[in-house]
Amino acid sequence: MDVAVIGGGIGGLCLAQGLKRAGVSVTVYERDRTADSRLQGFRLNIEPTGSVALHDCLPPALWEVLVATAGDPGPGIGFLDQRMRPLVLIGQDRPDHDPLDPTTSRHAVSRVTLRKLLLAGLDDVVRFGKEFTGFARADDGTVTAKFTDGTTATADVLVAADGAGSRVWAQFQPAAARTALPTMAFAGKLFLTEENRRWLPERLLAGMNVFWPRQDFLFTAIFRRRENPAAIIARLGDQVRALGLDPEHLLADSQDDDYILWAFIMHRDSLPASFTSKAQSDPAAVRELLAGRTTGWHPDLRRLLAASTTDTLYQTGFSAAQPLDPWESGNVTGLGDAVHQMPPVGGLGGNAALRDAHRLCAALTAADRGEQPLRQALRAYEADMLRHGFETVREVVRNTEAAITRSALKRSTTRWFFRACGAVPPLGRAVFGER
Repeated sequence: MDVAVIGGGIGGLCLAQGLKRAGVSVTVYERDRTADSRLQGFRLNIEPTGSVALHDCLPPALWEVLVATAGDPGPGIGFLDQRMRPLVLIGQDRPDHDPLDPTTSRHAVSRVTLRKLLLAGLDDVVRFGKEFTGFARADDGTVTAKFTDGTTATADVLVAADGAGSRVWAQFQPAAARTALPTMAFAGKLFLTEENRRWLPERLLAGMNVFWPRQDFLFTAIFRRRENPAAIIARLGDQVRALGLDPEHLLADSQDDDYILWAFIMHRDSLPASFTSKAQSDPAAVRELLAGRTTGWHPDLRRLLAASTTDTLYQTGFSAAQPLDPWESGNVTGLGDAVHQMPPVGGLGGNAALRDAHRLCAALTAADRGEQPLRQALRAYEADMLRHGFETVREVVRNTEAAITRSALKRSTTRWFFRACGAVPPLGRAVFGER
């Protein structure tokens, strides 16, 4: 069986790694012209679901390198008000877990490093500069992908892994739609220089935090690598070389500076009329807007937003995929944001894409080995992918709507509820599962 994957994001590459490891023929078609076309981005929080997928799909040596280059996101998560007063702290006493155990480990992963590791060993699999335009099915059960350079590729299965606005999915499911959410999100990085470490409060350095003020929403998380590249090469270099890879080349330019990531989310209708599209591209105007929205906040939070490096500032709106009805399974399928796009709140979208890749890999491998008919394997995968994917979309949308609500009553009720969970441990455990 030949599998064609359209899109070389984390989901498509994780699938390709898993299929190659299982001995299934796979080719990835990526519109970027080179492997280093996307050397930017913020940390990605990998939950156990994503860890299991990466552990099972990557060669063992690359999994160990991934864990070593990642950071520990810290124990649990804190919910605080705008003055940095704790409302409830979740999982602060969580026992230390072996970071190499995918069933329990969490990782703060550099998107740049993750993509490099997912590309490692796939030189014969990934085709760059291939912009997909459409597909055609043949009577013999194959499907042919077409590209802007005039070339085509025929396979037994075509996988949409080309993210939000997927061209594959637009043709396969023309009724698929997205809903724009009334949000405006800003994000940035404050690098952990010696000067910044001196004034940053311990709570911001400890791990992930959600700030629930009287308006808007702020999330912070730390990215601090477990090991530097030289130490990783010294410890794991021989295992990487056994895969036919050069560890020095693999880890070149992967020494990201440690930083605190922040994301500020507000209701789009709260933007002042003066904040035009031109102002949105002006870092000074963005800082002025955030300074105005955070009047009365703890001075360290205001300083975090103001002191972040200008060229790391990023802003975006949010949208979410609308639920899909099941379809008759065939030889075209999809994963991740191509099917169930969701806002990045909570980092659940990346983990959902990795989960999809892991389960689709198992389905295609079973079909390739003759253990299950292809349509039956894909039908089971797609039912699970749709259920889990859109359950996650609904959860993320609910959380996003709660974060941007302008109802004073709803916001006060939420803060009161968090305080109650913090004051009554059994309630906190019942709601959050651990304290």
